[in-house]
Amino acid sequence: MTSCSFSSSSLFSFNLPTQNSLHRRPPTLPRHAILSSTDGSSNGASSSSSSSPTVKPTRTEDNIRDEARRHRSTSANPFSARYVPFNAPPGSTESYSLDDIVYRSESGGLLDVQHDLDALRAHDGAYWRNLFDSRVGKTKWPYGSGVWSKKEWVLPEIDHDDIVSAFEGNSNLFWAERFGKTFLGMNDLWVKHCGISHTGSFKDLGMTVLVSQVNRLRKMNKPVVGVGCASTGDTSAALSAYCASAGIPSIVILPANKISMAQLVQPIANGAFVLSIDTDFDGCMKLIREITSELPIYLANSLNSLRLEGQKTAAIEILQQFNWQVPDWVIVPGGNLGNIYAFYKGFKMCQELGLVDRIPRLVCAQAANANPLYLHYKSGWKEFKPVKANATFASAIQIGDPVSIDRAVYALRNCDGIVEEATEEELMDAMAQADSTGMFVCPHTGVALTALFKLRSQGVIAPTDRTVVVSTAHGLKFTQAKIDYHSKAIPDMACRFSNPPVEVKADFGAVMDVLKGYLGSKELRS
Repeated sequence: MTSCSFSSSSLFSFNLPTQNSLHRRPPTLPRHAILSSTDGSSNGASSSSSSSPTVKPTRTEDNIRDEARRHRSTSANPFSARYVPFNAPPGSTESYSLDDIVYRSESGGLLDVQHDLDALRAHDGAYWRNLFDSRVGKTKWPYGSGVWSKKEWVLPEIDHDDIVSAFEGNSNLFWAERFGKTFLGMNDLWVKHCGISHTGSFKDLGMTVLVSQVNRLRKMNKPVVGVGCASTGDTSAALSAYCASAGIPSIVILPANKISMAQLVQPIANGAFVLSIDTDFDGCMKLIREITSELPIYLANSLNSLRLEGQKTAAIEILQQFNWQVPDWVIVPGGNLGNIYAFYKGFKMCQELGLVDRIPRLVCAQAANANPLYLHYKSGWKEFKPVKANATFASAIQIGDPVSIDRAVYALRNCDGIVEEATEEELMDAMAQADSTGMFVCPHTGVALTALFKLRSQGVIAPTDRTVVVSTAHGLKFTQAKIDYHSKAIPDMACRFSNPPVEVKADFGAVMDVLKGYLGSKELRS
């Protein structure tokens, strides 16, 4: 029997080499608000009589799941979804139940989750807007989640009891006022902080959907003993957390020496079985696909289109937070490229179902060290060629052969989208500039911000365009990269915006001299 143990030295073998307010549209009611009514009417109107007793909600021993069970609708569910081949030709009849364990079409292509749009169109756009808005900020199971508040558009047939949720989503849409004005001359720049989430990245949005479906399959006695993924860090963190919550075994395959310590410790802490493989992400992905074809382990990577159903809700959420007004641009970092398609799908569903009348233009931003989509775009969408991904501080998108390349190309071509790239110095400088204005973003957000810098300088994005940059992970996962930058410890990088601490003797006079010099500096006065 093979044993697996982790000493402190083996943990560090994973480590990357050295290298406000809330501006979300307010919900109808504050979170956890309890309403009292003096007349017991359903509309909450006040009674003219001040002597009427206050009606308080009855407390029970039920938890929120019990409460959901008691109020479960007995009417037939009119909504449904199924797997179909991605971008299938007209007349294709190939389809699969979401309860089938299938990841590829008969031809070996990608699958997509197709919703019954005719059933959804039985309600107009105003109905869906009001329904989604009514669920924001509540604790009613499972609608307190930013994903499951759109349940009818995600997994419409799953039972509430099978859902595994940490009430993910509902993340901050941050008005980057100072950053926009200071560095870009923009007054309507926003950062969607998807990294302010349960495990610190946008991957929670998709993993709640996938693990919920696995939970359902296991209750149906389907042959699933665990869930596995290849990961550059964030996927493994999300998978292990949601599996731990549901009591489902998780298996994680990570590339050795290519993820941060903070990313590594998450799956270990959540009890995942972690394998360190001497390869890159593409090698890990090849292994997990082979493993899941031989063992009853459910594949959790974005090859599985269920995850994209959760990730698309971030696009719907952006529209909600703008009071259903459509931004001009949305910029998304891209690695395995499922997320750019998920954003497109979310926006497109809102347009098709009448919630909005247009969709934004999308920009996919890649690290120059792992830029196969960018090269494909610059070639005029000629034949796609994978690349060997080189090391990048944006380690989660260090992918040279992305699984969702066809999805990404489809999305970008259908929204007049653009692809840009960022060098290591550009992305680290952009990250530091953002941090200097009060944010604390990840290197991947630095990639997206670099794309914004370039498109502004080219005049493609105007100073008044409402632009959203998607921040995919929390900056606290990448503290070593920030330490190296501000210490100017990165070879061949100027680190122009570094802010190292100043060492001073424990002497009042010496401290005063340093402070006077700082307070009188041109930089501070400006």
